[in-house]
Amino acid sequence: MDKSQIEVLGDNHIGTSIKTPMRTDAFELTDEEKIENIQFHFSKIMEEMGLDLTDESLSGTPYRFAKMYIKELFYGLNPKNRPKISTFPNTYGYQRMLVEQDITIDSSCEHHFLPIIGKAHVGYIPKNKVVGLSKINRLVDYYSHRPQVQERLCLQILEDLQNTLETDDVIVIVHAKHLCVSSRGIKDKDSFTTTLEYGGKFKEDRFREEFYGLLKSSFKE
Repeated sequence: MDKSQIEVLGDNHIGTSIKTPMRTDAFELTDEEKIENIQFHFSKIMEEMGLDLTDESLSGTPYRFAKMYIKELFYGLNPKNRPKISTFPNTYGYQRMLVEQDITIDSSCEHHFLPIIGKAHVGYIPKNKVVGLSKINRLVDYYSHRPQVQERLCLQILEDLQNTLETDDVIVIVHAKHLCVSSRGIKDKDSFTTTLEYGGKFKEDRFREEFYGLLKSSFKE
């Protein structure tokens, strides 16, 4: 791929797969080994930029950077870190919509590794299973903490919840600001991106409209 194609791919936020692209040997190294390797390579990047790593303020930056990448920003790459999502029988027969809104999105664009920040709104209509509310937040956080494309993030949350709850009646909205748009390129400081995925009953207008109605207050800036 030449440089012009690379620029087009990044600026248009094109995704290539619903699944996060991962190598087959992605988890052969331990986290500690990955941190050591990233620390070495990032120190070389800093040196190429002309920074003096013998300075007290900068000397620990390669390690801090590497640890942040593996343990914090991109912990969601490792399936072992997926939160345990406990479900419970829908013993009280609740069949109306359940909505968890304004869930914090703290992600990173996979094209520039710059932040994606915003909110997710998730709704589902229970059948035989329900899930603890905090578990939805944890699932969103897990999929957010990997290099992402916003459309893929929506789909990954949707599909996981559909499988977990054993129902297609799930809807996900992500409303987020991309720093790769606001801090580089066009440098548009005010724009947001909204993505929407849904299945089952949410394919019907009346269910989507009910969901949107519950979210109106969330979109008042």
